[in-house]
Amino acid sequence: MPAFSGRYYYTVDTKGRIIVPAPFREIISSNYSPKLYIVNAAFDKCLHIYPMEEWQKLADKVRQLPRMQEEVRYYMIKVFASAQEVEVDKQGRILIPASQREEAGLNSEIVIVGQLEKLELWDRKEWDAVMDPASMDRKAVEEKLAAYGL
Repeated sequence: MPAFSGRYYYTVDTKGRIIVPAPFREIISSNYSPKLYIVNAAFDKCLHIYPMEEWQKLADKVRQLPRMQEEVRYYMIKVFASAQEVEVDKQGRILIPASQREEAGLNSEIVIVGQLEKLELWDRKEWDAVMDPASMDRKAVEEKLAAYGL
């Protein structure tokens, strides 16, 4: 299965729509049904966009977890309760619900990032802050990734 990769800079239009980058649309149309699920990220101030089939895989994993555990309940409330089904329109756009745009702090400038089985949607300023090398202990990150063989 092809993986979503790359980073694209766009704007949110006045109706709350974004353009899905052409390479991502190609992967979706060639490998998935047209239905997408937009959800709040569990811990980052961004949104995740899953093709329906990948969303179902995640749902199947979550179904196996003990739902009475606090962490699982938090995840279900934060992620699954926020899920909205959308489809790419003929102009290659999707509508991001207002509540999700607000939750993720999406203003006009956004970044759409491929993350293997899903897409991430970030406000440009938030993305720049998170990705600023000065905001992390680079040596510790390098060591941890090296331990994973990366």
